[in-house]
Amino acid sequence: MSKRLAIFSGTFNPPGRHHRAAVEALLRLFDEIIVVPGGPRPDRPVPGLIDPLHRAVMADLAFRGLPGVRVDYSDLEHARFTRTHILEERYGQEGEVWHAVGTDMLRGGGAGRSFVHGSWEGGRELWGKLNFAVIQRDGYGLEEADLPPRHLFVPTRQSGASGEVRERIFRGTRYDELLTPEVASYVDRHGLYHAAAPVRPKPFSLSEPRPLAVFDELNPEARRLAGGFASVGPEAANCVLVAGGDGTMIRAVRQHWKLRLPFIGLNVGHRGHLLNDPGALSGPSALARELDVQLMPLLYVETEDMSGRITQHYAINDAWVERAGGQAAWLRMTVDGEVRIGRLVADGALASTAVGSTAYAKAMGATPLPADARAFLVVGSNVAEPTGWKSAHLPFGAELLIESLDPVKRPVRAYVDGSGKGIVRSIRIRMSRTAAAELAFVPGRDMHAKLTEALFP
Repeated sequence: MSKRLAIFSGTFNPPGRHHRAAVEALLRLFDEIIVVPGGPRPDRPVPGLIDPLHRAVMADLAFRGLPGVRVDYSDLEHARFTRTHILEERYGQEGEVWHAVGTDMLRGGGAGRSFVHGSWEGGRELWGKLNFAVIQRDGYGLEEADLPPRHLFVPTRQSGASGEVRERIFRGTRYDELLTPEVASYVDRHGLYHAAAPVRPKPFSLSEPRPLAVFDELNPEARRLAGGFASVGPEAANCVLVAGGDGTMIRAVRQHWKLRLPFIGLNVGHRGHLLNDPGALSGPSALARELDVQLMPLLYVETEDMSGRITQHYAINDAWVERAGGQAAWLRMTVDGEVRIGRLVADGALASTAVGSTAYAKAMGATPLPADARAFLVVGSNVAEPTGWKSAHLPFGAELLIESLDPVKRPVRAYVDGSGKGIVRSIRIRMSRTAAAELAFVPGRDMHAKLTEALFP
């Protein structure tokens, strides 16, 4: 096959400079590198794993700017561990697949006692079947007899270990030289791997702001404000500057959340729950001031259309279904596999993040969530049955399934952050384990303050 891919899987907890160096070396030999942060292993629990959301963010930051590198965080999103032979099948249709392994995983291979033989499912068969890209790890030499039949050496040495990074952070000793600057900044801001996790992320500042400017093109004031900042491209940016209203911020997050950069908003719209007062951040030097940051997970949404096709989406604000005809919708609500409302007769139903809880959810009668709540909410629109039901708060890990009981006679249409997804049979919603946005605010005027004002108008 013309395309050669290398799969580089591991815990990346955290991803260090040694991981990036290994990927850079692999790029000299392969067309594309697929980085796979592994999910939880039921057969071999890994101690010290942090929240998958942080692991996904750090993986994107660690390998950012390397053309030909793709991060597959499906394991983290779905809380599963994908075996090597499944990865082989998944990517084998794209080209010739090679599996990047350190020499520590191959020691004893000649006698059938390597890590691959003993820990991989079907390891003995895979030893003679798969292609292995071998990376030399310091302290783990190899005999020729220990090499698998189909292998090639990657000319680099993998010096460093994630365990050393975690140990240094826990003991309070210097660790930043073991991480890329972006990952080190993120670890420090969120207090990862420390003996006691902080209640809130630390304030941050940008000594040399390089904003990627996003603005409401139909708003002259937004255009003027954005024009006062020297905007750069996505690869060079270290923040996303958003000038407009909440809708502009939502569009910016949907477009750029994978950059894993702080979003700094300037409100020239209406309510501006997600943005700052532009007077508090006037002039390019204002971006260098200290700002509070809040990590806002997105919703993970799956819609099922009338043909049974399932499509995945992410939402920073909300996702909902509403009646598409003249009759009320008949909906069934299931939470974590248990039917909670057998028949909801209403105009529709909506699920919302804390970010979106001050928008349509509040207008439907739901109480807004605190900005740092580990929860999302669900609310009905013009509910006729069951009598008196309005809304509920669901914990972070809960999964909500909303199904149309009569999709032909009483069709419903789905929306994700206001974007129409057509007529659907069902919509499945939970908080994402990998997708999030960091929103930055002037101290004292963050989401907590804005939501408090919404609760006590």
